[in-house]
Amino acid sequence: MRRLILARHAHAAANAGDTVSSLPPGEGLSPRGRKEALALRRALAGEPIELGVATELLRTQETLDLALGGRSAARLVLPLLNEIRFGCFEGGPLDDYREWAWAAEPHVACPGGGESRAEAAARYAAALETLLERAEETVLAVGHSLPIRYVLDAADGRFPSARVVRVEHAAPFVLDAGQVETAAATLRAWSEAPRFAA
Repeated sequence: MRRLILARHAHAAANAGDTVSSLPPGEGLSPRGRKEALALRRALAGEPIELGVATELLRTQETLDLALGGRSAARLVLPLLNEIRFGCFEGGPLDDYREWAWAAEPHVACPGGGESRAEAAARYAAALETLLERAEETVLAVGHSLPIRYVLDAADGRFPSARVVRVEHAAPFVLDAGQVETAAATLRAWSEAPRFAA
C-alpha cells in the first residue's frame, strides 16, 4: 500500500441518539448518512482506489458500498479496525462512557468486558501493519471516530489524549505509507507504555 484514505462512516441510526454501539452488526445508515456517503463518493471520484476496507459494523460497510459505487475494487472486512469495545456502556448514552473514560487511565479496561484504550491502540496498530502489507496501492478504509482520531494524531507522532476530538462523518483523510508507518509505530509504542497526552 502506498496511500491510505481514511473516512469515518456516514451518519448512522445510533448517532441520532448519541448511543454507544460497538457490537456487530449494529444499526445501518440513516437517510442523512446515505446522503453523506454519496457525497463521499463524489469527493473520491478521481481517486484510483483498488481496495475498500470496512469493519464488522454495518454502518461502515454501507458507507463503503455507497462510496465505491460501481467500482470493481476488492473489498475486505478488517475486524482489527472495529470500534473500541464499550463493555457495560453498550447501548447506553455516549456521555456516560465519556464520563468514565475521561477519569480512567488508558490501561484500564472498560467495565463489563470492554476494552482499554491501550488495547484498542495495539489493535489499530496491527490493522495498519496489515494494510501496509497489501499489494494494492490506494486503499479506502471506512472506520469509526476514535480509531481514526488515534491514527491521524499518531501519524504526526502524537500520543492519544483522554478526550478525543471527534472525526466528521464521511470526510476523507489521505495518508501516505510513511505516515501510516509512523502511526503504527506510535500507537504500538503508546500501547506498551500508555500515558495520555496533555
